[in-house]
Amino acid sequence: IVCADRVNTVSPTYAKEVQMEEFGCKLDSLLRSRAAKLSGILNGIDYDVWNPAKDRFIAQRYSKSTIDKKARNKAVLQEEVGLPKDAQAPLFGVVSRVTEQKGFDILIPALPQIVELGAQVILLGTGEKKYEEPIALIAKTHREFVAFLKYDETLAHRIYAGADFFMMPSKFEPCGLGQMISLRYGTVPIVRATGGLADTIS
Repeated sequence: IVCADRVNTVSPTYAKEVQMEEFGCKLDSLLRSRAAKLSGILNGIDYDVWNPAKDRFIAQRYSKSTIDKKARNKAVLQEEVGLPKDAQAPLFGVVSRVTEQKGFDILIPALPQIVELGAQVILLGTGEKKYEEPIALIAKTHREFVAFLKYDETLAHRIYAGADFFMMPSKFEPCGLGQMISLRYGTVPIVRATGGLADTIS
């Protein structure tokens, strides 16, 4: 950092945040001293891989001009994961590492309340045991919440295509890709205003 001609982060907001003590990991004063050479260039996704019009993993392909076809992916996903087949129930998806950074200390206490309001939630991810264990317990006691504590690329594509909303309550997020993928799939992202989430979601 000291010797670099340029220093870059993967979003403009994160470039500002790393200059703060809270996010700088003890490098904030150094990064502030290099502020004139510090920038943030927003990350991106591969629009060929993440393309609901061509996606080989989903039940029904669609595009923004045929968005009504998206509904079939929801019905197929509900059946596949064992959720009640209900077109009217809002379906929230989470595809994430299960860590504090990703906001699971915020999300876990809210999960029972979300499903008690009539929503369904499907979660895919793996991470810290202290978050995986309460998630597994909530899944056992709430029929409208299912959790897959593993990595599964195929299921990830199906969640992005089948969910109505995508939750990403990250405490900090250099850029984040999940919110960009969910936008591509017409799945409304719900995020915290931090880092790249603040730069990509209005």
